[in-house]
Amino acid sequence: MDYISTRGGSAVSAGAAILKGIAEDGGLYVPSFFPKLELEDLRNMISMDYAERAALIIGQFLTDYSEAELLDYARKAYARFDGEPAPVVGVDDTTYIMELFHGPTLAFKDIALTLLPHLMGAAHRKCGSDKKTLILVATSGDTGKAAIEGFKNVEGTEIVVIYPSEGVSDLQKLQMQTSDGNNVHVLGIRGNFDDAQTAVKRIFNSKEANEKFNKLGYSLSSANSINWGRLVPQIVYYVSAYVDMLGCDEIDEGEAINFVVPTGNFGDILAGYYAKRMGLPVNKLIVASNVNNVLTDFFTDGVYDTNRPFHKTVSPSMDILVSSNLERLLFELYDRDAEKVRELMDSLKEEGEYSVDIDRIYEVLPEFTAYSTDENGTCATIDNFFETNDYLLDTHTAVAVNAYNDYLTETGDNTKTVVLSTASPYKFAHDVYESVSGNDEPDAFKAVKKLHSYTMTDIPAQIKELEYLDPIHTGVVDVKDIEEAIFAFFNKDC
Repeated sequence: MDYISTRGGSAVSAGAAILKGIAEDGGLYVPSFFPKLELEDLRNMISMDYAERAALIIGQFLTDYSEAELLDYARKAYARFDGEPAPVVGVDDTTYIMELFHGPTLAFKDIALTLLPHLMGAAHRKCGSDKKTLILVATSGDTGKAAIEGFKNVEGTEIVVIYPSEGVSDLQKLQMQTSDGNNVHVLGIRGNFDDAQTAVKRIFNSKEANEKFNKLGYSLSSANSINWGRLVPQIVYYVSAYVDMLGCDEIDEGEAINFVVPTGNFGDILAGYYAKRMGLPVNKLIVASNVNNVLTDFFTDGVYDTNRPFHKTVSPSMDILVSSNLERLLFELYDRDAEKVRELMDSLKEEGEYSVDIDRIYEVLPEFTAYSTDENGTCATIDNFFETNDYLLDTHTAVAVNAYNDYLTETGDNTKTVVLSTASPYKFAHDVYESVSGNDEPDAFKAVKKLHSYTMTDIPAQIKELEYLDPIHTGVVDVKDIEEAIFAFFNKDC
């Protein structure tokens, strides 16, 4: 299968798309067509483990990889998880939680980022590249540490992670700052995630920057979800959740279900849309946002407007106003019209906004609906859900649960629904503890211990060890100095 750019550039192989990360015309790579999953395929997957399902589904997109090598990569990646990568837990007769936080960094990003280094290494071999790879990552909190864990000490690779210094939780920051690895570079910025993401995109699209890195012996790539190799593994857990429910007789064959997804950069829920395009029986994809509700407005009135206040919230991984992966959905909304996508992206770049016909969204993308939650709603949901179900939500999953409650109130829809739980609550111990107890504990590690005592839930080992690790990467720069600081990691003379 070839990959084409959302802005009309020439087609490339799967390996080339993964190595490049972003297309030369500034667009994002998408598959030239969507492979199909039949109901028989879903039945056959019931007896498979997660790695086998991943190899089967990913193999339909990455056709220049063999089934054997994909299975080998998946087994190596998911051996790093504590149990199953994406177990589905029943809450009541119609509500289920898919837990995506059992990987090495306790976030859903692990599912893709433990696999991506294997895919990228193979792509180097397939494409005959003789350069080292420099992975540039902008993170709103979770992607950075997950990418570091995936790529640290990988031969022929360097990784630079850029994060908003005051826009992540204390424990997210410590996870990144204490990261070891002889190829790891972490940079805080005095700005927000959109600033970090804009800087990364600017470097990717800069001829001068690419020439500098080329002279230093590096080719650029990304571990953000703009990279197809990051996005395609996420399709798997939607299919796997359906198969698990089918195998346990929770749903009938062919029965459509809903998915609720806490959403920032739009990659996670886009993977669900791609699963539906493959043939997965999906009824609704419910987009859940916090008060940075640019996506809610888009799916409500067709206007995508980033000219609004940016809010720091208790769900920092969703504090995003420029959702990069929405470009891929626009490509499908306009029947793969690259010229129209370029027009919209130019408007976003120049005016900070664009608009589409809302009736077209309703007609072409009827599976999407969107809701947003304020801070009080998020915290109250954590408290109520724990009291009612004895289940502890993190601050992002709580946004999704709140959105689902709003959806139920509005529609009364009794379709079986899976809520994606994207992170361990212990990564956000301060806000989760305050939500369930009503008490403020500003010290991150005291909050962890108090949350454990109050809820009698287990503290993950990855959180326990942070208390005894010293920060290694403490640099913070202004937004205007990001590119200079990145080059300084590799060549003091740049």
